[in-house]
Amino acid sequence: MATNTRHVVIVGGGYAGVRLARELDADTDVTLIDLKEVFFHRIASLRASVDTGWTHSPFIPYDSLLGNGRVVRNKAVRIEPEHRRVVLATGQTVSYDVLVIATGADYQEPARFTGSTVAEAAASFRGHQRRVAGARSMLVIGGGPSGVELSAELRLANPRATVTLAHSGQRLLSHNGTGRMGRRACAWLERHHVRVLLDTFVSSAGGAGMRLQDQAGNSLDADVVFWTTGTTPNTLWLRLAGLGAWLDERGRVTVDEYLRVRGQRDIFAIGDVNDVSEAKLSPSAVAQGEATAHNIRVLLDHGRHGIMPRPYKPAPVRAFSVPLGPDGGTTLLPALGRDVLVLGNKATSVLKSKHLAVPATQKLLGRASG
Repeated sequence: MATNTRHVVIVGGGYAGVRLARELDADTDVTLIDLKEVFFHRIASLRASVDTGWTHSPFIPYDSLLGNGRVVRNKAVRIEPEHRRVVLATGQTVSYDVLVIATGADYQEPARFTGSTVAEAAASFRGHQRRVAGARSMLVIGGGPSGVELSAELRLANPRATVTLAHSGQRLLSHNGTGRMGRRACAWLERHHVRVLLDTFVSSAGGAGMRLQDQAGNSLDADVVFWTTGTTPNTLWLRLAGLGAWLDERGRVTVDEYLRVRGQRDIFAIGDVNDVSEAKLSPSAVAQGEATAHNIRVLLDHGRHGIMPRPYKPAPVRAFSVPLGPDGGTTLLPALGRDVLVLGNKATSVLKSKHLAVPATQKLLGRASG
């Protein structure tokens, strides 16, 4: 078979990037650029931070991802659209016919890949495990999906400690789920003796030790504190490279209905890094990767055979689960019309909580699970 000369470069090896890479591997020459030596399955990271048996579960090698293309361990520092190339931290350049920015978002500890190697990231998880095991009090700030899930993991990992979840909203999961999901999560946490503080804004009192307090000045200090109050898109490198005009006020790459960077015909941005108005969940990232594969094929084929690009349709509601330990949780499923279904502990345990989507993600990376 002739060597494929249609070069697609994907910057970022997260859920969106790997899905797109696998979709295009058979009929284009794919180069995936990522500094990490493995794929980081972030969904398993919270349990890995408290459970020694899960320390290495978030790390899935890239070695089975591509049959024809390649994964390059490096960091992109600049894009030169006029020359259609990406400049790497080592000074090397990678030319492209189509470029995809899929650098994702930066999460707060412990849902972060610390360093660039498995050894460094695993050491970070072990450090969290030791701190959690020895703590007498623990505080989680932020009652979204990560904060709720982490609070449950902390409670199960150290039953002797006091665990507090402080959330600025009037209910848990206020930006992601439904009222029913928030109530289910709150009931589980309180039943397991997690102190849930709603309408609570946490700030630092300043001074030595940077003590934490609520808006009334009440102390919220704890032996272990985790902030789960949001993510930051990984786009600082674009701003530093003089491409700040591609970003919105939140630092996300602005894209058109085809997920192309606005004003750029052959550069796309997918996943957590873009400004598409939908929940920033791994299923959304995968869906954007699949949609972009079609549009890149159309672009490279110059519209031959009458195939047209397809606009990406953001999902108004996307199925997602919030585990509460391996045997609990709450799940939202879209139903007919505008209705949604909210499932409880038993269903969520089967759908996600026990396995945290590790087998499905191994399959996504081309590896046999087990």
